[in-house]
Amino acid sequence: MKPAAAPADALDAARTPWQLYLSLRGRLNRRDFWLFGVLALGAAALFGTALLDIAQMPVQPAESLIDLLLLWPLLAVSVKRWHDRDRCGWWVLVLLLPLIGWLWVLIDNGFVRGTPGPNRFGDAPPP
Repeated sequence: MKPAAAPADALDAARTPWQLYLSLRGRLNRRDFWLFGVLALGAAALFGTALLDIAQMPVQPAESLIDLLLLWPLLAVSVKRWHDRDRCGWWVLVLLLPLIGWLWVLIDNGFVRGTPGPNRFGDAPPP
């Protein structure tokens, strides 16, 4: 007899492209922040820039277009990471502080553990 199917895994639901890159709801752990927020979006930026370079688009408009296309996914990933730290998504505006903003976000989102267990933004993301 076949074992009963396991309930839908929260990890699978959190990793759908729609949820990960377009929704501002939920939480995201450090590992997924680095994998899907930093590495994946960085690779997408490099790939898009390379394609626009092959198409012989001038550098400045190409970079602006790539930045514009990746702005919302980057914002969504960052907001979910702030949620994991039990802070509202408006903390993403820390990036507007010259120099210290980028450093603050890097340390707080990239290296500090999220709140254990559920918080006001939902259940803890899977490890």
